[in-house]
Formats: sequence, C-alpha cells, structure tokens
Amino acid sequence: MEDLILTKIIVTLGPASTGVENIRQLISEGARIFRVNFSHGSFEGFSELIDQVRMASHETGIPVAVLGDLSGPKIRIGKVADPGITLQNDGMVEFTREETTGHLADDGTAVFSTTLPRIIEEVEPGQRVLIDDGNIDLRCTGKNADRLLCKVIQGGLVTSKKGINLPETQLSVPALTLWDLKCLEFAVKKQVDYIALSFVRSAGDVRLLKDHLKALGARPYEPILYRDTDLSMLPVNSLFIPIISKIEKPQAIDDLDNIVSESDGIMIARGDLGVEMELAEVAILQKRIISTCHDYGVPVIVATQMLQSMKESPTPTRAEVSDVANAIFDGVDAVMLSGETAIGKWPAITVRMMSRIARLTNRYIREQKISHPIPKHMQESRYRTAALAHGVKSIVKDIDARLIVIWSKFGGGALYLSQLDIPRPIIAFSDVPATLNRLSLLYGIHPEFMNQPMSASDFIRDVDAKIIEKGWAIKGEVVVFVYGEPIQASGVTNSIYIHYL
Repeated sequence: MEDLILTKIIVTLGPASTGVENIRQLISEGARIFRVNFSHGSFEGFSELIDQVRMASHETGIPVAVLGDLSGPKIRIGKVADPGITLQNDGMVEFTREETTGHLADDGTAVFSTTLPRIIEEVEPGQRVLIDDGNIDLRCTGKNADRLLCKVIQGGLVTSKKGINLPETQLSVPALTLWDLKCLEFAVKKQVDYIALSFVRSAGDVRLLKDHLKALGARPYEPILYRDTDLSMLPVNSLFIPIISKIEKPQAIDDLDNIVSESDGIMIARGDLGVEMELAEVAILQKRIISTCHDYGVPVIVATQMLQSMKESPTPTRAEVSDVANAIFDGVDAVMLSGETAIGKWPAITVRMMSRIARLTNRYIREQKISHPIPKHMQESRYRTAALAHGVKSIVKDIDARLIVIWSKFGGGALYLSQLDIPRPIIAFSDVPATLNRLSLLYGIHPEFMNQPMSASDFIRDVDAKIIEKGWAIKGEVVVFVYGEPIQASGVTNSIYIHYL
C-alpha cells in the first residue's frame, strides 16, 4: 500500500501544463490544487483553464481545488522595445508620468513609464526602487511633478512588464485594483474554490475582499473557527469562497496576527517577501508565519522557488529538496510550484518529485512520532468539535490507527482534524462537491464523495468496504470514525467510534 499524501501540492497552470490530458497527468502524480494566476492572460484563457481542471477532475474521479490568484497592486514597467534596455551601474533612470515606450534619451538616461504613475508623488529621494525581483537596484535622487529620477546601483536588462518593488515607500494604493474587481466577478461566476489576495498589508485588506465577495453572493456566512456555528440551515448549493492571504509585504508582518485571524488561509509568498525585506530574514519569517498560523488553526502554504531548478532540469538540487522537506517538517498544509509547472520543461516530473519528498517526509514524521502543539485558540475555545478533535488525536496515537474517517458535509469537522497535524490520512466524506474541492487543500485530508448515509451504522459499513476496495488499509487494521449523531444533521459532530476493518 502506497501512503496517501498528507501535505498537499499546488500547481500553477501555464503554457507548459495546459490541456485536460496534461492536468490529468498532474493529478495522477499528486497535484491537488491548481492555481490560475490572474496576472497573465485573458478571461477567455482563464475560463478554459478552469474548465480543463474540472474535466480532468471528473475523469480521474479525484476532487481538486481551483485557486484564483488576484494580481493586487503590482507595479510594472510599461512597454519596452525588444530586446530591452540594459542599465549600467551609476547610470540614470527616469520614470515618467506619460505613457511611453522605454527608450534611451540623448544624454543616455533610460526613460520608462509604469503601470502606477503615482509613484512619482510617493517615492522620496534616497528610497530604493527595485526592478525584476530586486535584480536591478536603483536609488531615487530627485523628482518633479512629472518625473522621478533614479541612479543605478546595480544594473541589468529591463524588458516590458518587469515588476517594480518599493520596499521603503508607503504606497497609498487600494488592496484591490479595477482589474482585480473584474477578476473577482469572473472568479465568482466560475465558482473557483479559493481566492488569493496579493500584497496584503493589513487585516483591513482582507475585510475589504470579504465585503466584495459578500456583495457577489460568495460569502453567505462567516465561518468562525472554534466557535459553535450552526450550518444546518445553509443551502447545500450556496457558494462560499475562502480567502488565502498572501504575505509578501513588510507591513503584513506588523499586522500578522490580525491578518491570520481574519483569513481562511495564508500563503507565504517568498518571492516578493524576499525582495521587500532583507533576504536573510525570509527563512526566519517563514517559521514565524507558520507558527502563527498553527496558533490560530489556519491552513498555511509555502510558495516560490521550491524546486526552481526543475524549470530546466529533470532533477532538483539537494538544497531544494531540503527546503521542501523542512517546510513539511514545520507542518505546512501545502507546498506550491510556480514557474516549475507554468513554464518549466518537466511539470509532471516536478510534481512526481515533490510527491516523493512529501511521502517520505510524512512517513518519517509518523514513524518518529513528531508532533506539533494543539492550536492555542483551539485550546481556549471550549468548543465541542475542537475537544472531540483533540480526543481523536490522542486515540489515534494510543492505538496506532491506520486511518481517520469523518463525515463532514460542509468541511468544518475535517478542518479541525486537519489543523491538529495528525500524521495519518483523514478520509473525509461529503455529498457536497464544493466541500470536497475545498478540502483538497487541507493537510492530511483525502476527500471522497458519498451520498448522505441514512445512519451511522450504514456509514461505517459502506466505508469499511470502500477502504478495503481502494487498498487504503487491510482487514483487521483499526480505523477511527468521527461523525455526528444523527448523521443527517449538519454542524453536530459529536461521536468517535473505533472500528476494526
């Protein structure tokens, strides 16, 4: 029997991974969440990608989630004629308010437009202006009403749409751009399973997105972790889109607890975080963010350059393998691939490698009985399902259960079990397809469709047969069942049952 993957894999879709056949192969290799990056492409292209994921999921019979990633207020260089402009150290750069194609002026100054002309007002002399993920380093030397003048500290090639970072400037830009709002409306119509908010600076940014989702009918209720929330009256087909807040700005670290408590999940976006802050701090911040997420029982994702060398090579570096494994040791819910699967040469092989790392690392965690503390806010809640989940963790450890099984119509009980970091597969059954898709992101959860059982005994009997049939366990092994009594009621998880197959 091959171990089910506990730590989930997010794949970014792009030219290298489009098409139902390619996506089906990625699912078979272990991908469970597919990221559609709204920074690049058209609504027609985004729609086609989402339809391909849904078709591949249907054909494989494996629930997977679609994560729509909003661009946020990302500043970019305007158009630059090919092959671009190479900036020399100690040269000069001018950012202009008017739209222009990047060019060299008569005095040798490089002139560029940007997607956010207001940086001319907000960047002050002495502040850094970084281009292309920090590879090009400029310092502002002066400005007037229409121009921002900078000196080149570290040069390089500038081409169209290269990103601009302003780590020392407090920009007064909204969390959601006009493009983001259009993408959000599209994402709701396509019923994506998660929405990612880029460049979060405060909990207020998350609340703003929630307000827009509510207005679009995609937040009919507000889940409150570790409080008794009655979901029994929620229509089965109602749309609910959880928010993943991306931590990639220094300001987010200052408001980290509030952002985490306001979010449905957190992504540690190490790319822009490593540009905006001192690079040596990123590993420390990653640990801190993961720990904070554990305290609140909020799912957490580590992203950016995890297997970067596999964009070109069919094998990763030893350091990259260690990076992925260490994130798993720290207890993340998911690890993400970006350019490796969007534009890389080996997308399927990359996912296979990440799956292999995840399986071996999770097996070691289980064998060595490595455990994380119970989320602080779960301990403080005195909520019935939280206490029940804690009991399940103790029982599984004491009897060395092979699997945990839960009936979780809307996913609440499964979320509690997942955030306890129990190193065992949790087979979560539901008759709501949207619930199954969302559960695909959570650590340890293996979502499975089942029609609503008529009784707990029917549920246990049917699952017993299914587990044997699927080869997840063998006759005689112990499984811990978690469900509500009566099982038809939602939001009343109250029973633990120890069962030998």
